[in-house]
Amino acid sequence: MIKLENLSLSIDRINILNGIDLKIDKGDLIGIIGPNGSGKSSLLRCIYRVMKKSGGKIYFEDKDIDNLSIKDTSKKLAVVSQHNEYNFDFTVFDMVMMGRSPYKKFLDKDTSYDIDIALNSLETVGMIDFKDRNYSSLSGGEKQGVILARALCQKAEYLVLDEPTNHLDIKHQLEFMEVVKNLNITVIAAIHDLNIALKYCNKICAIKEGKVVAYGTKEEVITPKIISKLFGVNSKIIADDETGIKSVAFTLNHI
Repeated sequence: MIKLENLSLSIDRINILNGIDLKIDKGDLIGIIGPNGSGKSSLLRCIYRVMKKSGGKIYFEDKDIDNLSIKDTSKKLAVVSQHNEYNFDFTVFDMVMMGRSPYKKFLDKDTSYDIDIALNSLETVGMIDFKDRNYSSLSGGEKQGVILARALCQKAEYLVLDEPTNHLDIKHQLEFMEVVKNLNITVIAAIHDLNIALKYCNKICAIKEGKVVAYGTKEEVITPKIISKLFGVNSKIIADDETGIKSVAFTLNHI
């Protein structure tokens, strides 16, 4: 379980997050939704400690995150962000093996156990045939698959996704989220596309201006009323007659 209590973040006296309370249970796939600038990524960056919170508490299994080392945090939590361009010449396998670094001391050699975990992670994301390829030669969707494999290689209990599908085409978005859905670990994801959130998440946290507007099941939160409050648009939830899959259709308020 991850628990946020009265989490706040201010930058240059501007409030980014305001008293966020959130409980993330094991096994949840939680989507964080909201308009641009609402604090979605800032919330996640406080959780994975890239940004220093201004106030409040973050707990991992009742342990205050402030009392954990960065290495211990990395054993509990892995991250996939939307920007994964690296200017170095590593193979895909080398990139994935970096996920074992929280368990190693400087100059420790890779063990057969480490190698097996890396190969299994590549297998999980469908990238095993790319293991000897140069990372820089891959497409955006392929790179994102490798970074997901690196995160899995950490063997963490929690996975944070910071808008990981924003720059991917539809096929790679769906492939990425299908893998994530089947991981059977706790996932917290900032998601730009409400239809992706509706399809894959079991719970949704809606935020605006750094405050939680709604939190609950996707059926409770992704509604025309809350969508209007968040984004200022009209919407309709539509279920496909054949598959039953729901999607959101949008129109501007004045139309």
